Amino acid sequence: MLKCSPAVVALGLALASAAAQADTQLDLGSRERVTRLFAFPNNCSVICYRPWTLEQTVQHYLTQSVQRDGYPSAQVTVTEANGNLSASITEVPQDYATPLQQLLDAGDLAWQGANELNQAGGWAFNWAFFLPLGMALENRKSVELLHFPPDYSLTQAQDYLESKTTDRWDTLLQLNGVPKAQTAQYQTIVDIAPIAAPANAGDTLAKTYNYFTPYQTRMVQNLTAGQQGQSLPMVAFGAPVRSWVQQQYGAKVGVLGLGSISPAAGQTVAVLGANHPSYIWYAADPDTYKGNEQEADAVGLKVMGQDLSAACWQAGMGVNPGADPKTTLSDCTNKWQVAQATQTCELFYTQIRNLTAQQADAKCTTPQAKASATQLRQGLPATAPADR
Repeated sequence: MLKCSPAVVALGLALASAAAQADTQLDLGSRERVTRLFAFPNNCSVICYRPWTLEQTVQHYLTQSVQRDGYPSAQVTVTEANGNLSASITEVPQDYATPLQQLLDAGDLAWQGANELNQAGGWAFNWAFFLPLGMALENRKSVELLHFPPDYSLTQAQDYLESKTTDRWDTLLQLNGVPKAQTAQYQTIVDIAPIAAPANAGDTLAKTYNYFTPYQTRMVQNLTAGQQGQSLPMVAFGAPVRSWVQQQYGAKVGVLGLGSISPAAGQTVAVLGANHPSYIWYAADPDTYKGNEQEADAVGLKVMGQDLSAACWQAGMGVNPGADPKTTLSDCTNKWQVAQATQTCELFYTQIRNLTAQQADAKCTTPQAKASATQLRQGLPATAPADR
C-alpha cells in the first residue's frame, strides 16, 4: 500500500478546503431586472429611511443569505458593467450561485404574475412586491410555507425573517433543540403571495394566488429538493396556506395533519399542517370570547401544545429528513401534549400572557390547570376562531 507523507496529506486537505471554500460569481442581469427583483428602493417615500444604492441593497440581502447558510467570513461585492450587475462572493462553494440564480429566475415569474394582477385591477396601493430575499438557500433544513410577508419586514427591517411571526417560531424551534445560530436554516420561507402588505390584508390577498402559481410551484420544487436526492420537510402554516396545498397538490393537511406532495417527478415531500405562528394571540384573546378568560386560556393552551409539537416535528425532520414523519410527529405530540404538558402550560403563560415564571408555575399547578394540560390532545373547542 502506498503511504503518503504528512506533508502531502496536509497539502491535500488544504486543496480540498480551498475547493470547498472558493469564490463564486452570480450574473444578476440588467439594472432594470435587479431593481424590480430586489424591490429597490425598499423604504423611500421622498426621504429614504436607509439611503442605500441598488448595489448596497443587493449586497445587504446576499450577505444575509451567506451568513444564514453558515459562511460568516464570506464577502459580497456587487458591481455594474455595461448596464448589467453581478455579484462576487468569496469563501463559499463554487456552486453557491446556483440556488441564488434559481431564486431570481423564480422571481421573474412572480414579477410577471404581479404585473398581470395589477393589469386586472387587483393590486392595492399599499402593497409592495417582495421576494424571500436573504434566506438560507444552500444549507437549509426545512421549508416554511406561509401566506405573505408583513410590510414592515421590507420597509423598516429589510429582513424577511424580522417579524413577530418568525420571531415566535424561532423561539419554538430553540425550545425543540435547534441552536439559535441555526434557526434561520430551518426558516427558509415561501409565501404564496410575494407581496409585503399590512397585517389585515389576508382576505384580500386570497384573490391573488392564481396569478403566482408558476412562481409558487417553482419555489416549492427548488427549495424542498435536498442533497443526495433527499427531499426536505415542509410546514404549511395557517388555513389559507393549508387550503392552497390541498388545491395545488391534493394533500389535505389540517393542524398537525400529515400529507405528502410531489412537486416534481420522483420527488416526495412530507408536509405538516400547522397553525399560523401568530394565530395564538388571536385565538387566546379573551375579547374573542366576550371577556371569558377561562375559555381563552383553554384555547391558548391547546394552540400552544399544537405549535410546540409542530416545531418539534420540523426540528426533528430537519435534522434527519429520512426519518419517518408519522413516528416523529407521534413522538412530538406525546412530548409536548402529555409528558411535558405542564411545561407547555408554563410556556403559554410566560410567552403569551407575559406572566413571570413563578406566576406561570402557580397557574399550571392548580387542579384546573392540570386538567386542561392533560386534555391538550383533544383538539380545539368548537368556539375557537378560524385560523386565518
